[in-house]
Amino acid sequence: MALSISFNNLASYLISFIILLCFASRVASFPIEDAFYRCLSFNSGNSIPFSTSLYTRNITSFTSVLESTAQNLRLLGPNIPKPLLIFTPSQESHIQAAVICSKQLGIQLRVRSGGHDYEGVSYVSEMGSLFLILDLSKLRSIHVNIQDNTAWVQAGVTVGEVYYRIAEKSKVHGFAAGLCTSLGIGGHITGGAYGTMMRKYGLGVDNVVDAQIIDANGKLMDRQAMGEDLFWAIRGGGGGSFGVIVSWKIKLVPVPSIVTGFYVPRTLDQGATKLLYKWQQVADKLDERLFLRVIIQPTDSAKKGQRTITTGYSALFLGTADQLLEVLMKSFPELGVKRSDCNEMSWLQSVLYIAQYPANTPPEVLLKGKPTFKNYFKAKSDFMTQPIPETGLEGLWTRLLEEDSPIMILNPYGGMMNRISESETPFPHRKGTLYKIQYLTLWTEATKDTEPKHVDWIRKLYNYMAAYAPMFPRGAYVNYRDLDLGMNKNRSPSFVQASAWGYRYYKNNFNRLVQIKTKVDPDNFFNFEQSIPTLPRPTYKWGNK
Repeated sequence: MALSISFNNLASYLISFIILLCFASRVASFPIEDAFYRCLSFNSGNSIPFSTSLYTRNITSFTSVLESTAQNLRLLGPNIPKPLLIFTPSQESHIQAAVICSKQLGIQLRVRSGGHDYEGVSYVSEMGSLFLILDLSKLRSIHVNIQDNTAWVQAGVTVGEVYYRIAEKSKVHGFAAGLCTSLGIGGHITGGAYGTMMRKYGLGVDNVVDAQIIDANGKLMDRQAMGEDLFWAIRGGGGGSFGVIVSWKIKLVPVPSIVTGFYVPRTLDQGATKLLYKWQQVADKLDERLFLRVIIQPTDSAKKGQRTITTGYSALFLGTADQLLEVLMKSFPELGVKRSDCNEMSWLQSVLYIAQYPANTPPEVLLKGKPTFKNYFKAKSDFMTQPIPETGLEGLWTRLLEEDSPIMILNPYGGMMNRISESETPFPHRKGTLYKIQYLTLWTEATKDTEPKHVDWIRKLYNYMAAYAPMFPRGAYVNYRDLDLGMNKNRSPSFVQASAWGYRYYKNNFNRLVQIKTKVDPDNFFNFEQSIPTLPRPTYKWGNK
């Protein structure tokens, strides 16, 4: 019997060794990649399927894997730095080995869950060092427990998959997270995770009860093991600074069996300016069951050859159409919503409705887990605490009409967002915020002149809005990452340097994030262009006092 076990172990070892040799031969001219392969095999407690997990630049499928979930085509051009390799682990032990090996070999690690990072820092590095991508797209386990109103979701799962699996178990449970269904849940929650139920239940980070993370030493920890400081930091402190999120334990929230949505457009000729000015005064004070955002963009005018501005009012209400109309008649009758504008549906159907899927799209589309939108774009954000006056809106329309394909999205605050302290999580934009603005400019072709043109336009728009946005700091949303706000120039950024963007994303929570980062990752292994910095280690001078 002992001989049989020994033979089986030997056979297993030989098979793993032969596979390793085969893949090492594929990268014989790439010594660092070869060393990484060997290190992975040595440090992983389980064998790694190299043929479907490791991709180097000389492999045909490298480009397709790199681009598979990357949303912003601006960051996939031929002159953009590419990783040495892409590793797609399927188990926690594979991630632990990748962290250990990257650290030993001095290779920078970029962690990608869904690829929606606006500046691509999860799959691009501008810091001049060799890097690899740890792509978590194979970590797709979801375990829903209706009895205790929780679910464990792995980092590579998309928001849409989470919603689908919850609804599969219960029609009256949901989760308060994003509107875009292809967002990777791993990175999405690290930045805040807002959605249509934020005014009722808060953000995704406000509904997380546990997590699993792998730290800079390759140690897998849950909430109890990591401690409350680190658990606080990862819920809103941005992805990629503290470790690799493996999974979240989320708290499910009750949803009614019927919810109601509508989309009502209003153009300039229909009084869009005065209506939007009124919306700014009431949006944060509406019934917290109602999420009423505004999507603003140029559209073709009734006058041939001319464009106008359309403000589209997109809503989700946790209740029936009759209840919704009663709320609007009391609080915002100026919008003029009629019963025929309203669509009653289940909560899962509302996910598709808000994400603008075509009518009658089967919900199984949410299981595809791939972004349906890819384009070249640049984005910025603001958190508004005062209404923009009508004259300011008119100046805004002029600037929007100058650009080819701009979009502004105004998301209302208030409700539960007012009742959660700024310091409860690193996400600080709470009480006093009327709404958040996302500015976007999109283009479809990459030429020498297109990117500079569009980026210059959005920077000028952002400068124009400085007259109306709160300053000192001028807040920004970390999940709409913007490298214009400042960048770490190297792997040892100073606190002062990082403060340029740190206080914009986190306000005074930035200070606590830096302290926690210094404690849990003192060597700053997890770093990128806007990662949380560490404080310098104290130096001691010996001699006479």
